[in-house]
Amino acid sequence: MINFGEWLPDQPDLSSRGVTVAKNVIPAAAGYRSIPSFVQISNAADSALLGIFAAKDNSGNVSLFAGDAAKLYKFDPSNSNLVSTNSGFSLAGSEKWRFVQFGTSIIAAGGIGESLQEFTIGTDTAFGALSGSAPKADFIAVVRDQVWTANLDEGSGRVPFRTRWSGINSATSWTTGTDQSDFQDIPDAGAITGLVGGEYAVILLERGIARASYVGSPLIYQIDRVETQRGCPYPGSVTSIGGTVFYLSDDGFYAFDGTKSVPIGAEKVNKFFLKDFNASFSDNISAAVDPTQQVVVWSYVSNSSTNQKADRLIIYNYATGKWSYAEVQAELITPLFTAGYTLEALDNLSSTLEGLPAPLDSNLYKGGSFLFGGAKDNKIFAFTGNPLDAVIETGEFFMQQGRHGIINRSVPYFKGGEVTMQIGTRDRQDDDVSFSTANSLTDEGFVQHRSQGRFHRVRMNIANKTSSPASFWEFAQGVDIEGQVLGRR
Repeated sequence: MINFGEWLPDQPDLSSRGVTVAKNVIPAAAGYRSIPSFVQISNAADSALLGIFAAKDNSGNVSLFAGDAAKLYKFDPSNSNLVSTNSGFSLAGSEKWRFVQFGTSIIAAGGIGESLQEFTIGTDTAFGALSGSAPKADFIAVVRDQVWTANLDEGSGRVPFRTRWSGINSATSWTTGTDQSDFQDIPDAGAITGLVGGEYAVILLERGIARASYVGSPLIYQIDRVETQRGCPYPGSVTSIGGTVFYLSDDGFYAFDGTKSVPIGAEKVNKFFLKDFNASFSDNISAAVDPTQQVVVWSYVSNSSTNQKADRLIIYNYATGKWSYAEVQAELITPLFTAGYTLEALDNLSSTLEGLPAPLDSNLYKGGSFLFGGAKDNKIFAFTGNPLDAVIETGEFFMQQGRHGIINRSVPYFKGGEVTMQIGTRDRQDDDVSFSTANSLTDEGFVQHRSQGRFHRVRMNIANKTSSPASFWEFAQGVDIEGQVLGRR
C-alpha cells in the first residue's frame, strides 16, 4: 500500500515520502481526517467582526462576546442575534479586539484609540471603560494574578515597545509602585507584536522574544530576551496552548517553548506558504488552536483571493508534526464555547432539521462545549457542518526506473463517504501532469484505469455519500495500485 504520508509541498514531487496535495483534511498519524465545514451560528453584526471571546461564570454558564469596528456585542442564543452592548468605537487599520477573563470580569482591548472595556458577568448588560487609569493597548493578557498590556498609549502617544501590568489581584490598580503595578520598556527589538499570559509572560516583538518571570519586589518581573535570532512581524499569527506559543516569522512557522523557538515548517511548508501568502494583506492573518483535534490553524489571504479576505487555512498537527491545508473563507478563527440551545431556539437557526448547521447530537447545541470557530460576513461561524470534500495526491513514482508503465487499477483505503480516483502521468519531468477521468469504485472494491506514462501519481477525491451523518467520510489512509512495466520508447 502507498500510505498517505506527510504533506511536503517544499520537497520534489518525484519519490517524495509524503503527499503532494492534502486539501480540506486534518493530518493524522496514519493518514488524514475530515474537516467539518464552516457554518453560520449567529446573525450579522453591523460590520466585520474583529474579535470573538467565550467566557464562563462560576456555574459554568457561557457568555459569547464579539466586536466590530464600532460596537461590542453579546450573543443571544434564544434568537442567534449579536446584541450591541455599547457603541461609539472607531477601530481602524490593523486594530483588533482582544479579550481576557479576569475573575468575573471580561476585559477588552481595542488598540490605542480605545480605553480598555470591562463587562462583569452576571451583573452588567454593557461594556464600560475600565476604571483605574489603565492604559490603552493593542495587546492584553493575564499573567499569574495580574492584567498585562503591551504596545500601549498612557496618554502621551503610542509606546510600541512598552508593557504595563496592573496590581496584584486587581484589574483597576495601575499606579506604578502600588500593589506591584509597574511597567517595562524593551527598546531594542522593535514593536511588541504579541503578548501571551500564563505563569509567565511571553512578549513577542518584531526582532525578538522576551520572557517575563515573576520575582517579587522590588523588581516584580524579570524580563529576559530569550530569542534574539528572529521575531514575529505578524501580530495575528500568534496563538498558544499550554506553554507553547506558535507564530509566523519572516522565514516561516515556529513554536516557542518558553526558552527557544523550534522551526516547525522548515523544509515542509514554509516555501509553499510564503509563495501562496499575499503579504499585502498580512493584517488579515488570524490563528487559533483546536485542542480537540490537536491542531494549530492559521487563516490567511492567499494570492488566489478575489476579495482581499482570508480564503485559506494552513493546519499543523502539533502531536504528529504534520501539515495540511484547506480552502475555507474564514476572516477570523478562534476557539469558542457554545452558549446552549433550547428546542425553541433551534428554530432560529433553521426551520427544518436538514437546514441546521450541525447534526442534532453536535456539541454546537450543548451549553459549555468547546467549539472551533470564527467569523465570516459579519457573523459568527463554527466548524460544525458536513465534512468538506477533500483531495489527497501521492508523490510521483515510476513502475521501473527509466521505463514506461501502465496502471490498470487502484484500491483506495478509506472510511466513510465515497471515493473517485485519478491517475496522473507524464513522460518527462518538465512536462505538465495529465490526469485521467475520475472513476468510481466497482462492486469488487477497486477502480479501473488505463493510464500510461513514465511517471505516475494517484489522486483520491473523497466526499460524503449523502447529507446523512451516517454517510459522511471520516478517514483516508492510502491506496494500492496494480500495473505493469512496458518496453522502452
